Amino acid sequence: MHCQLLVPDLFWPERDERDIYRGLELPALERILAKGRRERSEVRSAETWLGGRFGLEAQADLPVAAYSLLADGGEPGTHHWLRADPVHLKVEGGRLMLADSGTFAISQQEAELFTDSLNQHFEADGLFFYPLRPDRWYLRANTLPALETTPLAEAAGKSVDPLLPRGADSLAWRARLNEAQMLLHAHPANEAREAAGQLPVNSVWLWGGGTTQETVSSHFTSVWARDAFAAGLARAAHLLAPGMPADAGALLAAAPGEGVGLAMLDQLRAAAQYADGYGWREALLRMERDWFAPLLDALRQERIGMLTVHGLGPGGTLSVESARGDLRRFWRRAKPLSSHAPA
Repeated sequence: MHCQLLVPDLFWPERDERDIYRGLELPALERILAKGRRERSEVRSAETWLGGRFGLEAQADLPVAAYSLLADGGEPGTHHWLRADPVHLKVEGGRLMLADSGTFAISQQEAELFTDSLNQHFEADGLFFYPLRPDRWYLRANTLPALETTPLAEAAGKSVDPLLPRGADSLAWRARLNEAQMLLHAHPANEAREAAGQLPVNSVWLWGGGTTQETVSSHFTSVWARDAFAAGLARAAHLLAPGMPADAGALLAAAPGEGVGLAMLDQLRAAAQYADGYGWREALLRMERDWFAPLLDALRQERIGMLTVHGLGPGGTLSVESARGDLRRFWRRAKPLSSHAPA
């Protein structure tokens, strides 16, 4: 099997903060990055990378919502869909900052209360909200809006003003977003949340709009991911998608002997989004123990035929492909992760 790893935020998002790498002991990852064949691209987001690997055709936006819907058990049909994920907005230093649902808990009952109110308000506009998961909502529109949006993973922990929807229909949709915020601000469910010391769900983040295309295909034969977009693309392409294993050992035990398997390791995302340097370093060390070291051993022992790491960061994507013979390249000495990060 050719095992490929997609690792968002393998490189710290702030290029100038080089001290974040100091003292990190990652011998397996460093050896993998040093010995293999390297290729760089300008792709910075996991969503764009996945869209390219599954042959998604150009739309006004990347149709993340329609394929995430598949992973969550919905049927997108021919409708236009947007992700409308519940978020918390807070004023900090004169800026409106976004926190996604990774920073707060929300129940299915609360999600349905919020979306019932949104549906009553926007029904006349032909907009319908579906809370298929407490933390992942979908918006169906009768007409295709001309919008370009920012993925939630790129907006989390950031000031929202420069990241709001753009495009010919953006003014109308920003107005709708303001209406949704006013409705949620005064919602009884939020009053109850604040009384209980919880963050209010005071907005939704619109992104990933589009429709499914007739066919989706990829050279992958199996996909392991927690990410709904990746899982939905796998389902649309009729690939094996058995769910994300706990570590490389579990993956190797369950993986087919042949084919090309993709595992999306998104454990670094949350810490990178909220500038949690300690959390990012600790997550990376766990990935070294649970994923990079076991897979390097599997490559040495020929339990897998090839290993490729696609590391994403502010400078784009670094892809490193290694076969067992590449590990004998003694002249390519392992270097710290910082040496592979964008300058």
